[in-house]
Amino acid sequence: MSEPSGQKLENGLSSDSSVERLKKSVISGQEQDAENAAQEIVQSGIDPMLVMETELFPTIKSVGEKFEKGECFLTDLMSAADAMRAASRILAGAIKAESKVNTMFARTSRVVIGTVAGDIHDIGKNIVALLLEVNGFETIDLGKDVESMKFIERATEVQADIMALSALMTTTKPAQREVTDLLGEMNLRKKFLLMIGGAPTTSEWAEQIGADGWAETAEQGVKLAQKLIKTR
Repeated sequence: MSEPSGQKLENGLSSDSSVERLKKSVISGQEQDAENAAQEIVQSGIDPMLVMETELFPTIKSVGEKFEKGECFLTDLMSAADAMRAASRILAGAIKAESKVNTMFARTSRVVIGTVAGDIHDIGKNIVALLLEVNGFETIDLGKDVESMKFIERATEVQADIMALSALMTTTKPAQREVTDLLGEMNLRKKFLLMIGGAPTTSEWAEQIGADGWAETAEQGVKLAQKLIKTR
């Protein structure tokens, strides 16, 4: 029996067989199985955003943590990420179809996002980019290991409102500062709102480098982007 959209199952989402299959498919890197499970979830009427936030994202995060600890291989992480993205596309599509996008942000606010130079970690950044898009932002994802000047050039080209910089390693944090320094040198700092995130970053670091805000999680990243646009 399916639940009405937007409601959580009585015994938790994980008690639903399709949600369990989705999680197992992501962990094992089975892209087609993940897609099939996501389709079943959408058809059953379970809230797709709830699945993404409470089940899918924590699952891929756990795989990433296992990789960092040496408990799985890079190929395992990449396969899991591919499966997660496949399922996310279906769930995000359902969210767009079932809910009215906040017109305050839709097609009026543009975000250029990427992982800074020297950093090849992109799972967290991908989640933020996906949630921003779902919430109505036009999102230009530059990928990973993005040179500082490329952020500025692309943001200028598309007339972005926000630049979102992700750094997942302590050694790549300085690249976030490099972007803010370059913007200052080019007299462009006031042209863009600048938000940062990533495991080694903090609100103090954001203030230190002159960013407009910091977010610890993907959900907080969306709320921060909305707040920055509202108060600009």
